[in-house]
Amino acid sequence: MPMTLQASDIERIASLARLRLDAPEQAAMLDQINAFFTEVVEPMRAVDTRGVEPLAHPLAVLREMPLRLRDDVAHQPHLREDALANAPAAQQGMFIVPRVVE
Repeated sequence: MPMTLQASDIERIASLARLRLDAPEQAAMLDQINAFFTEVVEPMRAVDTRGVEPLAHPLAVLREMPLRLRDDVAHQPHLREDALANAPAAQQGMFIVPRVVE
């Protein structure tokens, strides 16, 4: 089943992205996105990938590519002091900011 969007989908996406699109812009966006689905996404979906191992790195097809992972060690060295060092004003471990609500 081909993937296509409707005008209501474009309106929702624009709203979520906080975009104001007039009717011609919405129509153009609808055409562009549906063309992308037709020209790019649908041909990729048509490829049979059963039995193909997922790759962690695209070059893993050519040679062994070990993952460069660091040890997951939890630590918080001097976060407060480092953050407050950049503050224009601080007192007792807190930022001093101007009052914004009366």
